Amino acid sequence: MHKQIKLLSYTVMFAAINYVVFTYAKINIPVGSGTVAIHVANAVVVLSGWLIGPIYGGLAGAVGLSIADLLDPLYITSAPKTFFLKFMIGFIAGTIAQKMSLQKTDDPKAIRKITAISAAAGLGFNVIFEPVISYIYRRFILRTGAEAAMILASWLGGVTAFNAVICLFVSILLYKALYRHFRTL
Repeated sequence: MHKQIKLLSYTVMFAAINYVVFTYAKINIPVGSGTVAIHVANAVVVLSGWLIGPIYGGLAGAVGLSIADLLDPLYITSAPKTFFLKFMIGFIAGTIAQKMSLQKTDDPKAIRKITAISAAAGLGFNVIFEPVISYIYRRFILRTGAEAAMILASWLGGVTAFNAVICLFVSILLYKALYRHFRTL
């Protein structure tokens, strides 16, 4: 029971951090009929997947960033796809890290290797599926014109790749600073 309360508390904490990082530390780029953003919130999603596990870490990212979208008029229509995509980033990164025994090692080389591989997998999923899902979502759910949906999806693909590279390094640095504090979970 105590462990469950701790995990829920950390999930809420990481959701709040995700919300704050995306809401207050992003650079919006207006593109045609939408907006894309340069941000490092996905680094927090990856970090939460590593520190509190794939399910709770994925939920922290999904909830925190979906709430950020819902409360921002520029991103409100993106909330449903955000929930799925951010959950998957945390879930994939956390699952791979667990399978590779990240929580059980203090070896700096092993930590670098495991965090780089698992972050690349989670963020790589997002790089591939964010523009694809965005196009499908805008085109067929929001009924945006094909050309506008394609322009936004192509911009989103580039910005998502740029964000992924930054988030890979930021998440690894954050993990190195914090992982010893989460060993008791």
